[in-house]
Amino acid sequence: MSASYLLRRVFYGLLLMLGVVVLNFLLIRLAPGDPAVVIAGEMGGATEEMLQAIRLEYGLDKPVLTQLGIYVANVAQGDLGQSFFFNQPVTTLIGQRIGPTILLVVTAQILSILLGVFLGVIAARKPNGVMSGFVTVFATVGYAVPVFWTGIMLIILFASMFPIFPVEGMMSVRLRDAPWYQQWLSVAHHLVLPAFTLAIIYLAQYARLSRASMLEVLGSDYIRTARAKGASERSVLFKHALRNAALPILTVAGLQFGNLISGALLVETVFNWPGMGRLAFDSILRRDYPTIMGVLFFASAMVVVANLLTDLSYRLADPRLKGQS
Repeated sequence: MSASYLLRRVFYGLLLMLGVVVLNFLLIRLAPGDPAVVIAGEMGGATEEMLQAIRLEYGLDKPVLTQLGIYVANVAQGDLGQSFFFNQPVTTLIGQRIGPTILLVVTAQILSILLGVFLGVIAARKPNGVMSGFVTVFATVGYAVPVFWTGIMLIILFASMFPIFPVEGMMSVRLRDAPWYQQWLSVAHHLVLPAFTLAIIYLAQYARLSRASMLEVLGSDYIRTARAKGASERSVLFKHALRNAALPILTVAGLQFGNLISGALLVETVFNWPGMGRLAFDSILRRDYPTIMGVLFFASAMVVVANLLTDLSYRLADPRLKGQS
């Protein structure tokens, strides 16, 4: 992999982020409603003098293009602005919420890949068997069902009918002063339902993709050669076939990372998980423009970085691509 290719990809990533910043700003500012009225309402009054003072303080009295120029310049310096509602820097708010979101998204990603690939490999072993039919039906249903509906069903089943898992927050309040291992166990207990809710839809996609990739690879000459040499079925599946079948899965995993972040917004709202999705939801209700734009910017940056890492890892995994520009 050449340095020029890496620099070119980083440049395209920065260019894309500039477009995201401009688009986010214009879409948020073109939405109906006046944030000054909301802020004044939170302060207990909305006289014309108060509204003018609020607009002057937060720069809302300037033309939109002037506000856009100031915002882009500030973002380039790492300043995402000041929250209207929390009266704190947006970077501070995101820093407080990014940990729970990453924990939720990464756990869901790992669960969906491991379980999805395992189901796909097992289904590909006997394409006309019961397991293959189950994976096909599960993938179709899992892909079609909305993530919030899955979350509500899991809450009814595992929190109401059979109260096994908690559904509120990230950790039991009574354990705030407990030893760290008790706190982590509580976090893991609270994480089960949100992570599975987010993982199910993507698990189904990985299972379907893995099955298709494995079926294609298992028909290759080198697989027949491996079987002719007496290799065990487990070795053929997981050592010889899965390595080549994993390349499209690796690509999809990077692309799905963005969908996972957007899905986390709904899951965090359903389970009151204290992450960036919950912060974005509360900010939208309060018309907290800087916080909304900050969350969208940070989420977009995570997607761009994930796609870049996926592309680079794809090239490392497939030597045939190293010489291509």
